Amino acid sequence: MKIAVVNWRDPWHPQAGGAETFAWEMARRFAGSGHHVCFVTARAPGQRGRDVADGVRIVRMGGVFTVYPLVLAWLLVRRGRFDAVLDCQNGIPFFTPWVLRRRTRVLCVVHHVHDRQFGVHMPGWLAAFGRFLEGPVSRWSYRRHESVAVSPSTVLAMRERLGWRGPVHIVPNGVSIAQPANVVKSREPRLVCLGRLVAHKRVGLLLDAVAELRERRPGLVVDIIGRGPEEAALRARLPEGVTLHGYVSEEDKARLVARAWLHVSASQGEGWGLSVLEAAALGVPTVAFDVDGLRDAVRPGETGWLLPEGPEGPEGTDLAKGIAAALDELDHTYIVNCRDWADHFSWDRGAERLTALMLGHDPGPGWEER
Repeated sequence: MKIAVVNWRDPWHPQAGGAETFAWEMARRFAGSGHHVCFVTARAPGQRGRDVADGVRIVRMGGVFTVYPLVLAWLLVRRGRFDAVLDCQNGIPFFTPWVLRRRTRVLCVVHHVHDRQFGVHMPGWLAAFGRFLEGPVSRWSYRRHESVAVSPSTVLAMRERLGWRGPVHIVPNGVSIAQPANVVKSREPRLVCLGRLVAHKRVGLLLDAVAELRERRPGLVVDIIGRGPEEAALRARLPEGVTLHGYVSEEDKARLVARAWLHVSASQGEGWGLSVLEAAALGVPTVAFDVDGLRDAVRPGETGWLLPEGPEGPEGTDLAKGIAAALDELDHTYIVNCRDWADHFSWDRGAERLTALMLGHDPGPGWEER
């Protein structure tokens, strides 16, 4: 097949996250199976407009908002070239059915519903417009096409909050993280927080909890790994015992995570929580809020702990007490369970499932049916 994978960013973009990992892992596997793949995305400052990696042709154009009309124009000119298009929705999809032939198979990939996050990142009028595009406009635009979600939480949110009516198939994230050699668990209690530093990840809640945690366990330290627009503000208020590493290599990331006792996510919601799987693959359980995506990635009592949010949000839940209770309960069975859970997930199986859908075949029982 000739396949276009359309995603807001590529994995080398400074603001890349889990959605970019998903899109790229699929694209490179499609190419490895002999398909002709073009990855169409935005262009960050300093990036080349054209590139090739892992057999995938990369085309970059436009910025945060201009990428949408430019990609549509690019596809319109080439509307007869592609057999299938993976249209990845990062809050707002690309609306590729508007410019493609009806017989081109389009799969809309939804990681999580962004309606609540628009208000965190945008002024009120723009947030309302984003919700309109994500909801009624997307629902109408993809009504004749099948969709893909990465978790049961996302399917439920699509049905209940977006009114999505068409078929939705689940293709979860896989796991690809280095396995460092000779890493010994930290002697002192060590937490790690892994992910992009953006407002809805709420890393500040973890910083607020550190002082109380260190009162109970004076040697406790925290490693924060990631980059993003919130980095400067977080760095300016780091409490004692916390190191913000920013961007690190894959090897260093794996080494830091593997040394930790617990991985902590204070996120407002995820499509899945790729960082949870990466930590689990290294034998590190997660403490998170009981929110979309994370309630799928964490198995309470086996691979981590889910903290209920109070009526007024995370402020109604004592994150420090939740982490302290997890540290008290932590034992070796969590490490074993985490590794077993991570072994369930494979990028190869995800790519096989998406390929079947693009060919119009029944992909068979999915993760949610195992």
